[in-house]
Amino acid sequence: MPEFKDVIHTREALRAILPEPFDLVTRKTLDHLDKHCGVFINRAPFMILASADAAGHIDVSPRGDPQGFVKILDGKTLAIPDRLGNRRADTMENIVQNPKVGLIFLIPGKTETLRISGSAIIVRDEELRNSMAVKGRSPELAIVVNVEEAFFHCSKCMLRSKLWQTEHWPSLEGLPRLAETMVDAGKLDLSEEDMHQIVLADERDRLY
Repeated sequence: MPEFKDVIHTREALRAILPEPFDLVTRKTLDHLDKHCGVFINRAPFMILASADAAGHIDVSPRGDPQGFVKILDGKTLAIPDRLGNRRADTMENIVQNPKVGLIFLIPGKTETLRISGSAIIVRDEELRNSMAVKGRSPELAIVVNVEEAFFHCSKCMLRSKLWQTEHWPSLEGLPRLAETMVDAGKLDLSEEDMHQIVLADERDRLY
């Protein structure tokens, strides 16, 4: 990391630059899911889940499925299906060491997001897993989150990034395929095209 000369080390120094938030901002934070959270979660096809292990190493995992894939069990509890992946299980490995998680729910075209934080456990209750089946396939595991904090985040990041304005989307030209990144990073004894065919087969055959 480069060496920096002007670094903030204390909360006092931070708040000297950024004043305390207004009351109307802090009062929007809930310790449960209200009706607005419920509507948003039930319409969201995509979320991002952050977790950390006991040593503080952080992982951020994208999760996507049909709308309503995250189940609201009650006003304090969410259940997230764990679909087929690459078996790294970074999120699961973290949760068994450190239950604290953070979630961000996104709905395409909606500029606000929903942020939730809480504590998670990994469960295998058959009734719950079966309730999250897609195409006849139930997840092997579910992540159940006890909600400790929930609030809606304003639109500024979406407006700045123009994320949902397709006319402002950047060109994909020059971006590597996943296969290329895997071959290079892992120094694999495979051609990029062979690896690409493996990726395509995985996307075709192992969604659920």
